[in-house]
Amino acid sequence: MSQEHMKTNKSASGLKSVWNKYSEKHPGIVQFIVFTLLSMGMTVLQLVLMPLLKAIFAQTTLVTTSFQIMQFGQNFDGSPYYLFDYGAGSLASGGGGGLAYFLAVQLTIGIAQIINFFLQRNITFKSNSNIWTAAFWYVIAYIVITIGAAAAQGFYKAPIYNLLMNTWGMGQLGETTADIITMLINAAISFWVFFPIFKIIFKQEPEKMTK
Repeated sequence: MSQEHMKTNKSASGLKSVWNKYSEKHPGIVQFIVFTLLSMGMTVLQLVLMPLLKAIFAQTTLVTTSFQIMQFGQNFDGSPYYLFDYGAGSLASGGGGGLAYFLAVQLTIGIAQIINFFLQRNITFKSNSNIWTAAFWYVIAYIVITIGAAAAQGFYKAPIYNLLMNTWGMGQLGETTADIITMLINAAISFWVFFPIFKIIFKQEPEKMTK
């Protein structure tokens, strides 16, 4: 083993030792740091996966299949307000992306959250509680957050796409940019809501830790 390699290993060991000591003194802060890093990784995954799935579904007739459910009142112009509002037709043609857009968004978020569940449970919170109980509450939280995010999207989705694609005349680039902005907003909502939820469902049970 070369001297340079030994120095590198020694430096890495030193950093690990410092990190472990800091983790013991400030477990809550460390959890939040690790949670943040993993969440950023999941956000990057979504930014890569979303355009791919959207491009795949765009080649199908799902684009022309309207998906508008859970009507709550009306918009300011008198049109129905849907919690999940994905009208038929591509975004470029003035539509809402149809069922294709809805599936691209939800599959992207779903895949990221499944991966996130195991990473956060095993790495961030080092939980040894019942995984099925945690998964149950995670799914419930996911459904509630999805509905909440959809409600919020009703306020910003259309204006963002209209601004970038039509007002600023960015066309396809504007649509892609709006996709990224929308996904980042969804990721931000999930980030701030999921951390306190994870603190509750991902527990460390002392009786199991001592066995």
